[in-house]
Amino acid sequence: MPADPDGPSRDKPGTSPANRSLERGIEILRAFRPGSDRLGNGELADRTGLSRATVSRLTQTLVGMGMLQQEPLRKGYRLAPAVLSLAHAMRSGSTILQVAAPLMRALAESRRINVGLAAPDRDEMVYLESIRYSRRVAFRTVLSGQRVPMELTSLGRAYLATTSTARRRALYEVFRARRGRQWPALQADIERAVECVRESGFCAASWQPEVVALASPIVVGETCYSLNVSVSTVEGMDSVVATYAVPLLELREAIASALLQRADA
Repeated sequence: MPADPDGPSRDKPGTSPANRSLERGIEILRAFRPGSDRLGNGELADRTGLSRATVSRLTQTLVGMGMLQQEPLRKGYRLAPAVLSLAHAMRSGSTILQVAAPLMRALAESRRINVGLAAPDRDEMVYLESIRYSRRVAFRTVLSGQRVPMELTSLGRAYLATTSTARRRALYEVFRARRGRQWPALQADIERAVECVRESGFCAASWQPEVVALASPIVVGETCYSLNVSVSTVEGMDSVVATYAVPLLELREAIASALLQRADA
């Protein structure tokens, strides 16, 4: 991927080129994902669109700042423990997590279902909390910090229902490039989900075999979160919706009410 003359944020919805050096450094950190724990300068250049010379300068700075660790024989870099401490600080200082987590756990335990809370990051959703109590064994483990596709999931579609037309169109272009021939049918599914959120307060999706999820947006100030419940089941989506739509919406209202009470305290 050639270097982007306007910086790595171009064509990435939700970013701002306020400080190019800082932004490029963050792009280096963003390049690390599960399954790519060690990356060399060449791989980082390919993933970020930056030149190798720029990447080399940035990785050395990030090593010096304790954000990256250099592997023996200079074969690559890994994220350093300091990055995890930032995530811990975010979680422990999050008002919505402090309020929502006990309520989410209570519903998950009482109904034996999975309950999650996620936030948007560019064209993906990032789990802030995931409480797993589904009766049926699933082969998928979801942890805080895990990313899921915005366009395929109920979490992402609930978020898309809250966005402006311009923002949604920008994201659609990203999805179109990623999904190719699948996009027309997928766009129709998203539009139906957006309409469902606007009419009923939630949407449903099943993007993995025998897993059905319902999600509803929670808008806090200028930030939109998505709350979901999911079950591993062979039942049809209509049956799952009939069983869990009301508990989901009641949970959303309980969280919103608790946030208002905290703000007024």
